[in-house]
Amino acid sequence: MLDWLNENAHWAWMTLGLVLAGLEMMVPGVYLIWLGIAAIITGVMTLGLDLSPAMQLIDFVFLSLIIAFSAKRMLGERPIESSDPLMNRRGARLVGETALVVQAIEHGSGRVKVGDGEWIAHGPNVAAGERVRISGTDGAILLVEPLQKLID
Repeated sequence: MLDWLNENAHWAWMTLGLVLAGLEMMVPGVYLIWLGIAAIITGVMTLGLDLSPAMQLIDFVFLSLIIAFSAKRMLGERPIESSDPLMNRRGARLVGETALVVQAIEHGSGRVKVGDGEWIAHGPNVAAGERVRISGTDGAILLVEPLQKLID
């Protein structure tokens, strides 16, 4: 078994690279693809240079580090722009909308209803049943202001 592995180590590295690349699609994160690329390159180097098992492992480790840190730097300098930057910021999508106060905003805090959901809201004192405009967010908390203030 070990003789076969030594003679066909390049296939083992290339298979490992493809498995890691495939796992990248199923597991969240961005590092398995870089490890997969390093494994495939190690397989190609093993085929062409007939490397010893120790050298193969050293090459894989160094290639993994070089490729992963290079990718991190490249993506840090030129991040991938989203076509919808507010996609995962639901509260930010609500800025400018009106909401119904369902629990009076007293001492700066209350609850508002937007669509079919209720949110914690911070703002000036407003009685239940009145409408407010969403002016911003603080995490999952909506910042609101009364509509009368905007009309005046």
